[in-house]
Amino acid sequence: MSQVSLKDAKAGFSALVDEAVKGEFVTITRHGKPVAALVSIEAAEAAKKALNKTRPNFGEYLLQFPGGIEFERNKSKMRDVEF
Repeated sequence: MSQVSLKDAKAGFSALVDEAVKGEFVTITRHGKPVAALVSIEAAEAAKKALNKTRPNFGEYLLQFPGGIEFERNKSKMRDVEF
C-alpha cells in the first residue's frame, strides 16, 4: 500500500492507476492526513457489496438459532410495578 500527497497524485495519476490495477491500495493524503483511496474496480465492487449486505436484526438472529429449544411461558401473574 502506497501513500502519496494530493499534489503528487495529480502529477503522477496514471502511474497510480497502474498500481491500483495491479491490486495495490493507494492512499491519497492532504496536509499529511489520509483523505481518499485509489483501488482497483474489483476491490471497489467487493467493498460496495460488503457495505450493502443486509444483516438480520437481533430478533431475527435469535430466531435463526438452530438449537430447537422451546421454552414454556411462565403463566404466573405478573408483578405490579410502581413508576
